Amino acid sequence: MALCLSFDRVPFATSLAVGSKSGYKLFSISSAGHLEKIYENDTEDICIVERLFSSSLVAVVSLSSPRTLTVCHFRKGTEICNYSYSNTILAVKLNRARLVVCLEESLYIHNIRDMRVLHTIRDTPPNLSGLCTLSICSDNCYLAYPGSNTIGEVQIFDAIHLQAKTMIPAHDSPLAALAFSSTGTKVATASEKGTVIRVFDVHEGTKLFEFRRGVKRCVTISSLSFSSDSMWLCCSSNTETVHIFKLEEPKETPGQTTDEAQSWMGYLTKAVTASANYLPSQVTDVFTQGRAFASVHLPFQGLKNVCAITVTHKIPKLLVASADGYLYVYNLDLTETGGCTLLKQHRLDDKQDETDCGGSGTSAQTVQNTACINSYAGALRGRSPDSMSGTESEKYQEMIAATESPPKGGGPFRLDDDSEFPPVTQRAD
Repeated sequence: MALCLSFDRVPFATSLAVGSKSGYKLFSISSAGHLEKIYENDTEDICIVERLFSSSLVAVVSLSSPRTLTVCHFRKGTEICNYSYSNTILAVKLNRARLVVCLEESLYIHNIRDMRVLHTIRDTPPNLSGLCTLSICSDNCYLAYPGSNTIGEVQIFDAIHLQAKTMIPAHDSPLAALAFSSTGTKVATASEKGTVIRVFDVHEGTKLFEFRRGVKRCVTISSLSFSSDSMWLCCSSNTETVHIFKLEEPKETPGQTTDEAQSWMGYLTKAVTASANYLPSQVTDVFTQGRAFASVHLPFQGLKNVCAITVTHKIPKLLVASADGYLYVYNLDLTETGGCTLLKQHRLDDKQDETDCGGSGTSAQTVQNTACINSYAGALRGRSPDSMSGTESEKYQEMIAATESPPKGGGPFRLDDDSEFPPVTQRAD
């Protein structure tokens, strides 16, 4: 059913965007775990849809026009602008300051206030999957993308000051997944091999945590996501298992003997640690890497999916949206290892069945397209406020006010809630 799935990322996963061959839908996820459809567009086949947090700004790419990015105000049913690129758009990431468009061998960084192209990262290593991620934090507004297509190097780029920050040698195999923590100070990585998850300090480039996802088989990691407090990291793949890792250094009490220490694994781990200088690193790594704190077994495997950890009424929950057209909500008991139960299962289409626990959706709305098409050259040139007409200049100023966090002057527009997002019309010269 779904071609693309994405949760909003601030402060918790409270909305879900779903793109398919019949258009795209936006859902709201309430604190009680109920699902409500808040918007539907059935005019095009959508392969990318990204919502700016809980605002009315949505960026979409269709299968029929894969080189064109359209930015919409979905509540008003209007198009803000669209841009054409030289190649197929593989990914779009956005926060309150920047919008990033990823092509196979280049990245375009837009100023989200007026959609000007501020910087272009050219000749990047071939990135066929469009792997990249943008930090949600304005203070640490970093972009991460593969620095190589043969090994797992992570390039960290400062999207505010428009300069490379650091290169992190994360894995021996090419990268498969990336995710920033909510503060932008940590980045989680996974390789195409999919057996090890690592977490690095963004500023220093040092490894903070290393987790063993599995030993027996290699998998394709489809999603990595931090909790809002960066204490938990969830990981989903093409298998039926979602792993939840705890980002905490193990505590050992001197003189205290635990059940784990008395087990054969405890004795073996001590033996391996003592013999670390004599054994291959591949052997010692298996015993020194952290294990999943909890895991969830999904009712499917082999399907594209995304996961997120949210907190409702101080109770953490795992959300998994799958290409089979379902949203699964699991309760996570983080006080005991492995405590996970399925709470709700929602359908993402308009059909109802006995497993559907969600609320009824709102009526479908049709986007009213307006003429605001930009040529690629026009987008690169950008426009200053002085060159705009009076109406355009007012909208430009509204866009600037809207992206303040919080907005200056007490303006009516905010990007961190469900209020309006002012459209800006730009025309090619």
